[in-house]
Amino acid sequence: FFSIFTVPSAMSVLDQLKKYTTVVADTANFQLIEKYAPQDATTNPSLLFQAMEMPKYADLVEEALAYGQKAGKDIDTQVEEAILKLSVLFGREILKLVPGRVSTEVDARLSYDTAKSVATAKKLISMYKEMGIPSDRILIKLASTWEGIRAGEQLESEGIHCNMTLLFSFAQAVACAEAGVTLISPFVGRILDWYKKNEPKDDYSGAADPGVISVTRIYNYYKKYGYKTIVMGASFRNTGEITELAGVDYLTISPGLLQELSDAKTELPRKLSEEGGAAACSDPKLDMVETLFRWMHNEDAMANEKLAEGIRNFAKDTRKLEAIIKSKLEARQKK
Repeated sequence: FFSIFTVPSAMSVLDQLKKYTTVVADTANFQLIEKYAPQDATTNPSLLFQAMEMPKYADLVEEALAYGQKAGKDIDTQVEEAILKLSVLFGREILKLVPGRVSTEVDARLSYDTAKSVATAKKLISMYKEMGIPSDRILIKLASTWEGIRAGEQLESEGIHCNMTLLFSFAQAVACAEAGVTLISPFVGRILDWYKKNEPKDDYSGAADPGVISVTRIYNYYKKYGYKTIVMGASFRNTGEITELAGVDYLTISPGLLQELSDAKTELPRKLSEEGGAAACSDPKLDMVETLFRWMHNEDAMANEKLAEGIRNFAKDTRKLEAIIKSKLEARQKK
């Protein structure tokens, strides 16, 4: 005789990862967010620019243009208001699909202006509130400059939660923790890019990846000294970087890599944990005053170059977004 039985299919690497780490979708595409069921989602000007070119989002773009046209007296103010509105409208739609939070970015051109960063963040929060969305579902995304970190500190003191982005150095991470921000986004893949270009080696894979080493060091430091700031690895180049960080607080992952992790069925061991991280940390506790921050960050050539480049690129994407919004507003006014 013979029997017929079914062997349960192996759990995907993505599903295993979700047991250790909160998975966040790095996209503004609603269909992809629905598909991968992340806890949170992040957006930025590049993602908004890509999304607004898609016909399926035409209604949101139209609503943002109408708002900008009504809110601003001159074309530049109308463009500025329309972009803020568009960011919030995309955020609102994303929050219908995720149970957690959405990150909404402050203009990268304000990265060295604490007061204007704070004012813009408060405006975004008030726009969300007008739609009935509470501030605890929003993370305000700021660049991890000294000025941006001070803006984050001020906003957190007023109950507005922040995601500090473009983080490449240990100095930035320590300053963010001391400021009491909710979350940091260290950029794993961009760190690897710099080392491949400037200090090439045969093998930067797995635990030898400098981006993985950086995030692991930050995570361990936070756990040793009891900081509550969430470490969210970002900007990945391959799934190996992600699996090496299994157990870190959060990971924000692009749709392509989410699909690879969903398709893979291999066993995923946990690499990071609170107890293990605290025990592994050998860094002394630092008092990150401004002079020490600027010196330590300056000594890190990779972080110095990548922060400046990241701000320039986000600013460039914002200008592209402004140009397309401006042309659409001018076309509306001619009707």
